[in-house]
Amino acid sequence: MSYVYLKTKANDGSLTQNVIPLKVTSISISTDKTIPSLEVPISGLSFGEATVAALDIGMSRKSITLQGFIMEQSITKVGKGGHDKGALTYTAHEIAQMIASGVDSTGLAKHQAFGELVFLIPSKVDENFTQVTERNIPWTFTSRGGANELDNYRVPIPNDFPTSSTSEGVKGFIRQFGCDFTADTVEVAFNMTFEIATVFP
Repeated sequence: MSYVYLKTKANDGSLTQNVIPLKVTSISISTDKTIPSLEVPISGLSFGEATVAALDIGMSRKSITLQGFIMEQSITKVGKGGHDKGALTYTAHEIAQMIASGVDSTGLAKHQAFGELVFLIPSKVDENFTQVTERNIPWTFTSRGGANELDNYRVPIPNDFPTSSTSEGVKGFIRQFGCDFTADTVEVAFNMTFEIATVFP
């Protein structure tokens, strides 16, 4: 898969600036629902079977795990701090080091830290449930429809469903990054876990 992009916090929505394209061989998505539950006392005696009461208050933990390889490629960094050199070609090893350094940094370092992951998926139905010509949009956890409409019925302030390849992906942080250097290849194999979250600062 070539449509995977790791954006720094200095990115302004572009897929060509302040972004590292990744070559990914597999993506695994995990959504873990968090529902407080409690066994109901005497329910087995009353109903003939034990009952568990659960409260669904909209909590979950989401993460995306990627595996692939990094190759030599051109990266453009722009923005405050003196980034005005245009596109520069980095080796795979330099890019792996750049990602590891970003994971090790703080969110205040806008040109180091990564805050958004974009991987594009094919789509034939738009945000209003209209059939459209196949295009690529970012994977997100949003639903189609405006406030209190369509799949967002009873959702007063929904996040926007992606409409194009440049729409926002998933925001969060890199929980884990690992890479392997081998003697007989120029590419660098990597694995990464990206956790979806609202990150401060």
